[in-house]
Amino acid sequence: MNRYPWWKYAILVVALIVGLLYALPNLYGEAPAVQVSSGKATLKVTAELVPRVEGALREAGAVADFVQLEGNSVRARFEDTDTQIKAKDAIAKALNPDPADPGYIVALNLVSRSPAWLSSLHALPMYLGLDLRGGVHFLMQVDMPAALDRRVEALGADMRTVLRDKNIRHAGVNREGRRVELRFRDAETRAKARAVLTEALPDLNFADAEDGRDALLRATIKPEAALRLQDQALKQNINTLHNRINELGVAEPVIQQQGADRVVVQLPGVQDTAKAKDIIGRTATLEVRMVDDSPEALGGLNGGVLPLGTERYQDRNGQPIVVKKAVVLTGENLTDAQPGFDGQTQEPTVNLTLDGKGARIFRDVTRENVGKRMAILLFEKGRGEVVTAPVIRAEIGGGRVQISGRMTTQEANDTALLLRAGSLAAPMEIIEERTIGPSLGAENISKGFHSVMWGFAAIAVFMCAYYMLFGVFSSLALALNLLLLTAILSMLQATLTLPGIAAIALTLGMAIDANVLINERVREELRNGAAPQTAIHLGYERAFATILDSNITTLIAGVALLAFGSGPVRGFAVVHCLGILTSMFSAVLFSRGLVNLWYGRQKKLKSVSIGQIWKPEAGTSSVPAPRG
Repeated sequence: MNRYPWWKYAILVVALIVGLLYALPNLYGEAPAVQVSSGKATLKVTAELVPRVEGALREAGAVADFVQLEGNSVRARFEDTDTQIKAKDAIAKALNPDPADPGYIVALNLVSRSPAWLSSLHALPMYLGLDLRGGVHFLMQVDMPAALDRRVEALGADMRTVLRDKNIRHAGVNREGRRVELRFRDAETRAKARAVLTEALPDLNFADAEDGRDALLRATIKPEAALRLQDQALKQNINTLHNRINELGVAEPVIQQQGADRVVVQLPGVQDTAKAKDIIGRTATLEVRMVDDSPEALGGLNGGVLPLGTERYQDRNGQPIVVKKAVVLTGENLTDAQPGFDGQTQEPTVNLTLDGKGARIFRDVTRENVGKRMAILLFEKGRGEVVTAPVIRAEIGGGRVQISGRMTTQEANDTALLLRAGSLAAPMEIIEERTIGPSLGAENISKGFHSVMWGFAAIAVFMCAYYMLFGVFSSLALALNLLLLTAILSMLQATLTLPGIAAIALTLGMAIDANVLINERVREELRNGAAPQTAIHLGYERAFATILDSNITTLIAGVALLAFGSGPVRGFAVVHCLGILTSMFSAVLFSRGLVNLWYGRQKKLKSVSIGQIWKPEAGTSSVPAPRG
């Protein structure tokens, strides 16, 4: 009746071992480290950087626990913060001889102290949020007027293209603020153009006007289209920030929308605010322009005056190139970029995929400029650099573009990565910054840890005193619940915050409630005269339905918080929901396994250690209601 088959005990043992193994890394804490990341979009961090970092540390006399490549950054771990700061200065001096134009970002960070054998089993500690680990917090403002201005500029080019495709002549397209004005020689042509443009560009409102002998058509963005554009710009900026920061190896960054035009960026573990700004500042804008190879442009490169409407930039080899100011395409029109090889020459290439609008523009530009060069520029921190400047060999349609031209395989991969990361749809500026030091984070961890431990100890003392041996079983089940919850959060690489610690403390109180229900049901059966073995069996069986109902209703509330909450609320909900699932396993299966192991093999069991069983006094007909 109260015996488990061997396979159930095997499941409990496996759960205990897995829980211990994956919860163990959280006990080692974190160590100070220095993280080296790329400071330029065209500079990639590889394994070749590791010996350079090790050499700089040897010269400075800074001993590191290890120096290794992790993702897209090199990390060196140290025993104390003094060595960490000394190492940071030495590495920055060795890798960035020109501080005004740094090639690498050298930032302070924190990494786990857990041993390599645990890491080889993918047993990693939980990520800690900004309030526990320390780090930097930025509130960024998106320049929405700039996004609208850029869209109006693009709409002017779209209108020219549409009218040219329909063979409708116009006398000029001018932009006035956020309004585009088209001039026509007569009202009949204007009416024809208005019908075509209304169908092709549904986001615009058109109005007729007169200006002397010309017929004017004025276009403005519809209010609902402007709101949609602002929302898209914000989402694109968030996606770009994700791509850039994730490529720099910052663990578990938080990038989320706040309000209609603001973005919150949190970088846990990064203690250097200036370097964090550099990481944020790596966001780039992508533009495609035509190269000017005319004799006047070449003369300008040799010290003369550049032609009107052109600018001078440098390519990755430091060679100057003259490009026209007119922008053909921006990163908004690029949907994908992948490295590949040319089918005929087998040389490395970058294969681009454009959206519908970009494909149409690219087809027209390449048809009109066969034999000329087209430059792809990347703008970072106000500086523009030519990533590549291939020759247009033929008209390119269909939205698929192949870039080639004396690139290595690595350069093709790097270029595809940069282009795939995207560009900002609108400029952003930091309007609030906050740094949380590791000492404050350690204090929060200490307080949270003590609150959980003291809560657990108080519950265990009460259960052991009130339910005797059954209270011991309940306390052991509660300990397993805490162990499994920590292990699952570590396996999922979840981010633990102060609200998450509060959820753990709450889970302990809720989990023990299931054991209280079970113990009181067993007491009730004993009061009603049932044999001890029968009372144990019926107590667990009859309490299970009540436990299941209460946990399902609580889980529903947790799922609602998870679905509709954000930030700290969402973190609380994740821990809360996982805690309910682990408590069902530990409170029912594990505690009964312990009871069965202790009492199940005693055939003539006369009594159980479950505390004082209050029985009705003689002469009373009522039976006290069971607790719980």
